[in-house]
Amino acid sequence: MTEALNELSEYVSLKLAQEVTSSEIMNGELIIQVRRDTICKVLTFLRDDANCLFKILMDVCGVDYPEREERFDVVYNMLSMQHNLRIRVKIKTDEDTPVPSVTDIFSTANWFERETWDLYGIYFDEHPDLRRIMTDYGFEGHPLRKDFPLTGYVELRYDDEQKRVVYEPVKLTQDMRNFDFLSPWEGLQGILPGDEKAEGNA
Repeated sequence: MTEALNELSEYVSLKLAQEVTSSEIMNGELIIQVRRDTICKVLTFLRDDANCLFKILMDVCGVDYPEREERFDVVYNMLSMQHNLRIRVKIKTDEDTPVPSVTDIFSTANWFERETWDLYGIYFDEHPDLRRIMTDYGFEGHPLRKDFPLTGYVELRYDDEQKRVVYEPVKLTQDMRNFDFLSPWEGLQGILPGDEKAEGNA
């Protein structure tokens, strides 16, 4: 697998020398960083070239790095059934610069791009129907941004008693906790039901 990924990395870097800015192999996948304005050309090549044939766009998602000038990564995860390989294509953008939509290349990108715009505020240029898909239409902000506040917003739900949709302040169901990941029972208070049997046998 690693040999095939190395060959693919060299091939793609050679064929797309002006578009690819970096490449690496991690966790059994080839990851390439490309220039934002070339994303349509890169995905078309990866889909159609006989040595690639990444015909399936598995996912499009965003990642937020607020400390960077171009704070967002847009990540395209692709699968080649023909060659049994995966590739991850990344581009960088900021809050104001739109990303070219790839819906003309992969129809599945439609909802993926809507979700990325809804949750991160990354705008996709020439998207046929760019509107919210996960949050309410009147929702303000983009909830997966790392600077999104946890209080001061309202949530929408259907109230069965009032028989209508109601808006109410967002409620956090539990206090913020720090996990040390040392124990699966962290935060557990008292004795679990059934533990008294073990103490009785002892």
